[in-house]
Amino acid sequence: MSTNTDVQKLPLRTLTAMVVGGMVGAGVFSIPRNFAQATGIYGALIAWAIAGAGMLMLCFVFQTLANRKPDLDAGVYAYARAGFGPYVGFFSAFGYWASACVGNVSYWILIKSTLGALFPSLGQGNTLTAVLISSVGIWAFHFLVLRGVKEAAGINAIVTIAKIIPLLLFVVLSIFFLKPAVFADNLWGGAAGDYGNLFEQVKATMLVTVFVFLGIEGASNYSRFAEKREDVGVATVTGFLGVLALFASVSILAYGILPRAEIAQLRQPSVGGVLEAAVGHWGAVFIGAGVIVSVLGAYLAWTMMAAEVLSVAAKKLDMPAFLARENANQVPSSALLMTTLLIQTVLIATLFSDDAFTFALSLCSHLSLIPYFLSAAFALMLVLRKETYEKDSADLRKDTIIAVLATIYTLFLLFAGGMKFLLLGFIIYAPGTILYYITRKEQGRQLFAPAEWILFAVAVAGCVIGIHGLATGYITI
Repeated sequence: MSTNTDVQKLPLRTLTAMVVGGMVGAGVFSIPRNFAQATGIYGALIAWAIAGAGMLMLCFVFQTLANRKPDLDAGVYAYARAGFGPYVGFFSAFGYWASACVGNVSYWILIKSTLGALFPSLGQGNTLTAVLISSVGIWAFHFLVLRGVKEAAGINAIVTIAKIIPLLLFVVLSIFFLKPAVFADNLWGGAAGDYGNLFEQVKATMLVTVFVFLGIEGASNYSRFAEKREDVGVATVTGFLGVLALFASVSILAYGILPRAEIAQLRQPSVGGVLEAAVGHWGAVFIGAGVIVSVLGAYLAWTMMAAEVLSVAAKKLDMPAFLARENANQVPSSALLMTTLLIQTVLIATLFSDDAFTFALSLCSHLSLIPYFLSAAFALMLVLRKETYEKDSADLRKDTIIAVLATIYTLFLLFAGGMKFLLLGFIIYAPGTILYYITRKEQGRQLFAPAEWILFAVAVAGCVIGIHGLATGYITI
């Protein structure tokens, strides 16, 4: 990286664009169907209010931790390790990596579902043909990245335009073609006035909102590039609120085009189906083209990011040494191979799923919740101990409120996700402990502290119960 500070310093406008580009991904193109399967307009408004407030608190948590613990620069998992020990830190790193891998599977499902409108053999993205073609794509990207191919600024610009323009056009056209009578019929997801059912509807949308906001932790990483330190907070909040408004608009306006039951049955990307109902077939084609360009760019970026998570953890001695190995092109080849293998394994598992995209979305979201919760809990630990606030206590009260709200929000998300995805997560987490065992053995360190043995036992028990549930049909994907 250049040492020229003029090159590194970015204005507020550019920082805000980086925040927006990091959060707007493939998930937003699936919002109408995923929300319509769970709730109506009232439930959607409440869900976005909860998600907006909760994610904003998480945003502030990452910003605060970046400022108060600048030495913890190894990623989100570093906060879990610093606060709760090496095994919990490993859990967080492994979960964050696994979440990125499962999220990448959703990209392939979305591409094949988009093309499935033209080629019926691809179905909803989880037919045998779709999985075979996706597998070729997965390994093609693997060897592409091995050669040292990086995302150029030009590719990033194209991907960002491909994401934003179709969504903005969708919002404008949906307002123009909105049908007041259809909108009114979609106000309640169930019986009008059934507030108990409304809570269940809102709860069912929570993992969807997590998925579309994945990457929010990256906003705090831009602080070192800012022309002015205070610009980081402004860019984070402005960018986040802009993205929240876009996501909420896409989900709410869809209810004014089609009845909720019809939106819930649309193929993914459902934004295309809604726009097709409003303006004709060209709407679906336009959205589909935007989705494919956007998703392929995002897949490349997240594949490299996932491999980097394992590689950095290995360099920090939190993963086995072999994961830090790089090839002649300075690509972490062993970490990339593990990343590709997990993506391939989860992709094959989608063959047995009734709704493969929603399954991948929900599992990806749930796996990311552990690192998010541990980061919020670490921030709460700092304010309760008044650590880093010894000389400057002016922000203590504000940061305490933020940490408490962020911790409560992430706990609520774990509850909303349900036992099913917690157990499926353990099926991934528990075998991952083998890597932790190799790491500790390499360093000649004690495997577990007493409390960590309890966590390991819980993970193994959850894994066994989860596998039994899948075998007996009690848990379905």
